[in-house]
Amino acid sequence: MEQESQELRRAGLKVTHPRMRILQIFEEDGARHLSAEDVYKRLLAHEEDIGLATVYRVLTQFEAAGILVKHNFEGGQAVYELDRGQHHDHMIDVDSGKVIEFVSEEIEKLQHAIAASHGYVIEDHSLVLYVRPKNRHK
Repeated sequence: MEQESQELRRAGLKVTHPRMRILQIFEEDGARHLSAEDVYKRLLAHEEDIGLATVYRVLTQFEAAGILVKHNFEGGQAVYELDRGQHHDHMIDVDSGKVIEFVSEEIEKLQHAIAASHGYVIEDHSLVLYVRPKNRHK
């Protein structure tokens, strides 16, 4: 509880019950890539009286404060994950919607080389691969 309070203060946010509970949801059991509705359902499961509008507002505040990163994966709703400062890319299983995180130094080097060959330096990027299991065809 104290860690969450400190994290909110560092981000310049007032410590409130909704903010604390929502941050705890992202920090518990390795919760990753949650939509506002996912967060809301988890709050309801814990019998928390926090409305969906409040969830959206807090998620937006957390994104602006750098606590969460928002992803808009194609064909799906926005999902959020904790911003732990470690870059990674994503694969989305188009059949199940499962999100798989991965890191590839080769891909990172290649992206920087491509940008440099065009006279640019990468400021930020996002790579999302939409995949299907090998043994399953369209």
